[in-house]
Amino acid sequence: MTLKKETEDIETSEKEIDSGECESRTIVTPGEVVAEGNDFLPGEGTRREGKEILAQKFGLLEKNNKLVKIIPLSGAYVSRPGNVIIGRVVDITFNGWLIDILSTHEAFLSIMECYGYVNKRDLTELYDFNDLIVAKIKSVKARSIDLSMKERGFKKLEGGMLVRINSTRVPRVIGKAGSMVGMIKDETGCNIIVGQNGLVWINGSKVENELLAKKAIEMIVEKPFQEGLTEKVKEFLSKNKIK
Repeated sequence: MTLKKETEDIETSEKEIDSGECESRTIVTPGEVVAEGNDFLPGEGTRREGKEILAQKFGLLEKNNKLVKIIPLSGAYVSRPGNVIIGRVVDITFNGWLIDILSTHEAFLSIMECYGYVNKRDLTELYDFNDLIVAKIKSVKARSIDLSMKERGFKKLEGGMLVRINSTRVPRVIGKAGSMVGMIKDETGCNIIVGQNGLVWINGSKVENELLAKKAIEMIVEKPFQEGLTEKVKEFLSKNKIK
């Protein structure tokens, strides 16, 4: 089975970041009125004062049906249950692995949350120090983040290259319904997994293809709100495509 097939479930989770038909997307500042009336519901990054909904942070306004929320334009990754992340093994305990996911705390992957057989006498047989994995956040508590790799597609990542971006740029890199990252995959022939924590794994048949995909992603991250960005990225990829 190819990695592309194995990661279908992962990509579905990624698309949830930027799914839905958004009525408007403009940059707003804290205290700015972003909606009025009781028909709207305050979402993440907003608060209600009377009949007005105010922005609580600097970011991108998104109105999805009646829900109003702010997508921050900067800041550290905030772990949320259900997020698909890419992490690195930094320590091994008697019953699992500690994973660096670029969050405020390291995450924990229990042997009970792994698919298949695990040799409890030597956990390094499955995941060793510095191994990269793609997993899902199962739960987030005060000072603990638990991961799971039971579902299809979650596994150790081998080969390829790792690119780090600001986690707030992840929705733009993925694109609506996965359109942007899908285009980069098609044009470069690379397998790409975008972790919601801002780590992107790129694996292609040639290093040149991986570097081209990386440059396209960096182009998106640098100017995420540039007019006609999708067409500009497509033109860049077509012009520089490896023959």
